[in-house]
Amino acid sequence: MNDTLKHSVLQGASNFRDLGGYTGADGRVVRRGRVFRSDHLAGLTAQDMAALQALGLTHSIDFRGEAEAAAEPYRIAGVTQLALSIEPTVVRRLSALLASGEIPSTEETVALMCETYLNFVHQHGATIARFLRHLLAHSTPVVFHCTAGKDRTGFAAALLLALLGVEHATIMQDYLLTNQLYRRTPSAEGVGPAHVMEVVWQVQPVFLQTAFDAIDRDYGGVAGYLAGPVGMHTDDLAHLRQILLR
Repeated sequence: MNDTLKHSVLQGASNFRDLGGYTGADGRVVRRGRVFRSDHLAGLTAQDMAALQALGLTHSIDFRGEAEAAAEPYRIAGVTQLALSIEPTVVRRLSALLASGEIPSTEETVALMCETYLNFVHQHGATIARFLRHLLAHSTPVVFHCTAGKDRTGFAAALLLALLGVEHATIMQDYLLTNQLYRRTPSAEGVGPAHVMEVVWQVQPVFLQTAFDAIDRDYGGVAGYLAGPVGMHTDDLAHLRQILLR
């Protein structure tokens, strides 16, 4: 896949990219120009907004927590926003630890991030269902995002690509692109020890792998997870593959 075609350069969003172009089930390819992932969209310039409108975007799905979204709102003409809030629990836990004078080690911070991904799996099946059902209900281009576009967005992107039949190694590659694309901003990230911030504001293979290991262990794989906690019917998943693969 040609990365120059896959990644759109925006002045006010650094982690925006098309999920299309990957090979999925039966050798079919994920459609380009249909589903995009990003970091938050509150810093878009007028030129950025024009570029997104040119893509034909009709909806944006915001995984940010309520306070995050309220602190940095955005509006794109012609684009309907859907809030699917997943609160940033790891940030709150780290803030509480630091406020109490306890500074977690690098290893402890990695463990907290892995626990966050376990929570995505076990606590947010209904949110993932709403995300996937939106894709089923609307055949027009959509962008989904959180603050950095790396954890909540990364998990949702990985699960979508998995149900479309994209190989795990390719899913991990897409996930890790965040470390190349995301421009860290102190206003969004907060303040903390450098070694902690380095873990929290990047992605590591172990974060996503922790989620997939839990899906395999507790639900027998992605199909079992989608049928169980997410509650998607087999026909719905087949339809989703039909509309997102070519």
